[in-house]
Amino acid sequence: MLKRGILACALTVVVGQANSDTDLNALRAEIRQMRESYEMRMKALETRLKQAETQADQAAAKADVAQQDAQAAAQATTPPAAPNSFNPEISLILDGHYAHLKDIPNRHITGFLPLGSEPEGLSRGFSTDATELSIGADIDPYFRGFANIVYADGGVDVEEAYVQTLGLGHGFILKGGRFRSAIGYMNEQHPHMWDFVDNPLMYQAQFGEGFIQDGLQAKWVAPTDLLMEFTGDLGRGAHFPATDRNVNGANAYSLAFHLGGDLGDSHSWRTGLSYLHSRAADREFFGLDPSDLDVTGAFTGRSKTWMADLVWKWAPHGNPRDTNFKFQAEWFRRQESGTLSCSSTDPLGSCFSDPSSPYASDQSGWYAQGVYQFMPYWRLGYRYDRLDRGSADFGGHDIGDVIASLRDYNPSRHSLMLDFAPSEFSLLRLQYARDESLGGRAEDQISLQYIYTA
Repeated sequence: MLKRGILACALTVVVGQANSDTDLNALRAEIRQMRESYEMRMKALETRLKQAETQADQAAAKADVAQQDAQAAAQATTPPAAPNSFNPEISLILDGHYAHLKDIPNRHITGFLPLGSEPEGLSRGFSTDATELSIGADIDPYFRGFANIVYADGGVDVEEAYVQTLGLGHGFILKGGRFRSAIGYMNEQHPHMWDFVDNPLMYQAQFGEGFIQDGLQAKWVAPTDLLMEFTGDLGRGAHFPATDRNVNGANAYSLAFHLGGDLGDSHSWRTGLSYLHSRAADREFFGLDPSDLDVTGAFTGRSKTWMADLVWKWAPHGNPRDTNFKFQAEWFRRQESGTLSCSSTDPLGSCFSDPSSPYASDQSGWYAQGVYQFMPYWRLGYRYDRLDRGSADFGGHDIGDVIASLRDYNPSRHSLMLDFAPSEFSLLRLQYARDESLGGRAEDQISLQYIYTA
């Protein structure tokens, strides 16, 4: 009995082991089948992916060929575009005013040779000061072109038209054509950029609106932390105080040096010195003799002008949006030497004999102004002008003894303005001036100006 029990147990163990081995073998076989099936599916997917990539490359190649064919067809029927396609920057400035002035004929600054027959300063009543059309564009990577065309007083004038270099490097810029000289601070500014309705007396006495040059200009900005700018120009010199002369070469040249920088994050400044040398031939003028008779004359000789300018700006933390303040001042001294002719159509006039005598003058002047933006869109400004007639010798005598409008008198003017600019494209300005530049005849002037940019 015992032997039979032991044998049964042994058989049970053997049978259990056999069953266990059978299950393991089945499990291994199943895993092997799954692996083989997975590998087959992966190979099938890889094959499909390669086929899809091949089809996509073929489609892209066909699309490129079609696009090239379309471009070739378009080029065959359309002329090629120029490399400097015209895409200019264009602006239109509308500037006009109303001025309440006295009816004063021959309105010229007393003590200074006038610019010609045209009166200086504002026009009486309603007037469109100047309608400006400005066009600028990069010509190519090397040059930029700019033109400013002005319509005023029933005529059209090309105020500026020049070509300027791009990318010369090392701070150098060359300009050629017609441009505003870089002397002083305001000379390069167009009238719509002025802070007052009119420009200072010193500019009116020197240049009228500003000195414009037909010629060449070279500018160099030094690679320093402070702004250091050197500018020189030479050219035809066809504008006052020079005259258009039929000569080769340069009739006028100027030199200017400007230095500037920042003080903290709220202040900036700029100062400069300038020199202008020009020649005049028969530069006409009109005036009155001591008997209030009309006289005419002409100056031939040299004119030398020195100028100094200073500008200081303040804006809290460099942000001028809400409040800011700007102070600017300029001074000039002009010396002229040559000959002056004087004639009168009236036998009783002091210049009836048309004498021509040596002439030499040494005159100066300055202005200072401050403009404060006390809240967004609103500014208040004050300006004071002062001219010093200095000396003006005509044939050994003071020229005021012969021409009363050139007598020894120091013109001055006070100006107060308020303007409103709801945007950078529009401005309305009201100005009051106490003008004492016309031989001691004080005049209260009231002006209303609009400036719009389209």
